[in-house]
Amino acid sequence: MKKDIPQYKVEDLAIAIVPRRGREIIEDNNAPMDIDLWDTYIINFKEDPISSVLVNSRGYGELEGNEIKTTVLRHFFEEIGPMRVVKVEPIQTKLFELTNEYWVSFQYNGYMYDKRYVFVKGSISEMNFTKIPFLDQKGVMIK
Repeated sequence: MKKDIPQYKVEDLAIAIVPRRGREIIEDNNAPMDIDLWDTYIINFKEDPISSVLVNSRGYGELEGNEIKTTVLRHFFEEIGPMRVVKVEPIQTKLFELTNEYWVSFQYNGYMYDKRYVFVKGSISEMNFTKIPFLDQKGVMIK
């Protein structure tokens, strides 16, 4: 029965979004575009590795009166070592006006864990900066 399945709380894991040092110039239809990108990281604060880590990311919300949903991106990491940081994906600053959600599931000590990390609209800003452990940079983090 459902009540017999243990429900363990995710601890010692965080998602951080950090500005890149510098801007990216990309080619779009043979014309250079200046894109301001930040990077998303998953941080394992545990003293042990976690395995079979799956991160689903998506953005959603309303922008200029239009309902917006981004594509769901999925990232798999076989293992994230203890006290380690792994880059998940870049994120464009124009998406900060949406709610950005990262759903993380992983295996630890023989059990499956999952947690949803939600950066609500407008929360990814310098006003909410904190020092990001292991990166020696400032950014926005949810633990």
